Amino acid sequence: MGINTSNPLDASDITDLAAAKEEIKRLRAVAALGANNILLLTDSYKVTHWVQYPRGTRTIYSYFESRGGKHVEVVHFGLQYFLKRYLCGVVVTPEKIAEAEMMYSAHFGPGSVFPRDKWMYIVEHHGGKLPIHIRAPAEGTVIPYKNVLMTVENTDPKCFWLTNFLETLLVQVWYPTTVASNSRAQMKVIKRYLMDTADKLPTGDYGEFFKLHDFGFRGVSSVETSALGAAAHLVNFRGTDTISGLVLARDFYAAGGGEKPGAVAGYSIPASEHSTITSWGKEGELDAFENMLVKFPS
Repeated sequence: MGINTSNPLDASDITDLAAAKEEIKRLRAVAALGANNILLLTDSYKVTHWVQYPRGTRTIYSYFESRGGKHVEVVHFGLQYFLKRYLCGVVVTPEKIAEAEMMYSAHFGPGSVFPRDKWMYIVEHHGGKLPIHIRAPAEGTVIPYKNVLMTVENTDPKCFWLTNFLETLLVQVWYPTTVASNSRAQMKVIKRYLMDTADKLPTGDYGEFFKLHDFGFRGVSSVETSALGAAAHLVNFRGTDTISGLVLARDFYAAGGGEKPGAVAGYSIPASEHSTITSWGKEGELDAFENMLVKFPS
């Protein structure tokens, strides 16, 4: 072998460039399977829907909207992440099709109707790219509810079934949209009372962008959820301790990058927690705060 895969890869492991390239290709293929396999990112019943449409169906055009709720205005946010993360580029491969076929054959049993040929059609005729057209307003747009937030339409008549196959993944945009909408409503309340009770800062605002600090990482179900929620909050505010949100904003929205001071989507400050203060003991409380002032004088 050209590389030793039993240890972390470094330059000393590479003895044969061609073999190294093949290993990288293999690892990329493996990384694209499982939770990164678009054929598996749907609900079970959708795998069977391609046979349920009327014969001769050529186009499925679907839309996504907020039908109502607590807020009459909705902040559309998060779609760009899902498009770039899961749907753009070559996302259908023979390896992914084989994995999905194995999964669905076991999942459905003898009655499985997994359309292997239809997915292979996408590989052979579209190079593994999805023949789908998604339209949406700009991220962060405030839209009255009961209005369309995105539309989805197949661009190849033979792939009419693909439109609603993607629904399960695309409606995940509800979470960041909900966070952004709630966050905006909170901002409006905060700013209203600041305008009644405070003076403007030299910057021309009331400091409202730092009045609701995000500490949500520990309270959500996954790392991805923390990043989406934090980025959605940063549509309205600038204070956050959820670094995963900064990473998502940088990688999927070109929001900063850390190359220079200020080149990030959100900000924080050094702060204490219970353990760093109580570790000084009851009698050492004054020393604990003196230490904070010495270590962080500004």
